[in-house]
Amino acid sequence: MNSGTPKLAATPGQTVGPFYGYALPYNKDNELLAPGSAGSVRLQGTVYDGAGHTIPDAILEIWQPDAEGRIVQRTGSLVRDGYTFTGWGRGSVGHSGVYTFTTVNPGPTEPGAAAFISVAVFARGLMNRLFTRVYLPENEEALAADPLLSSLDPERRQTLIARRDADGGLTWDVRLQGEGETVFLDFE
Repeated sequence: MNSGTPKLAATPGQTVGPFYGYALPYNKDNELLAPGSAGSVRLQGTVYDGAGHTIPDAILEIWQPDAEGRIVQRTGSLVRDGYTFTGWGRGSVGHSGVYTFTTVNPGPTEPGAAAFISVAVFARGLMNRLFTRVYLPENEEALAADPLLSSLDPERRQTLIARRDADGGLTWDVRLQGEGETVFLDFE
């Protein structure tokens, strides 16, 4: 049956952003745990474009298990009371292209598995957010056995593994394209 109504054409895609300061940030959005509290670590890095320039207006979201590898499954991911670990955070990149989160070292979700943090990147020029992971550098055996990491050549694999800093924090840079491009995941 034809109703005589013409089909509507899809509207063209739009790039991600710009982001307006009144809508996305919230108090302590990048603090999954209070800085300086027992077990807290800093995850930081820089977001680069394909030309190697820093991107001053990206947003990163992270999801992760707690230190024992448990996935937080209760409501309230925006809670920032200083002691409740929610497993989710959002951090804006500053003018220098640097992001910072205060979180915990995630535990492996299964015995012998590699511990990682899931990441979504939102930045100007992207049609959709990009998904990736950042793995903790410890436990070489688990990293070698990880299905995703073991499917990559060694040079690409390194784009997903953080560096452990002298103070115990983690540094992991995001390169959106070009030389050293971070491995991004395709979810359909």
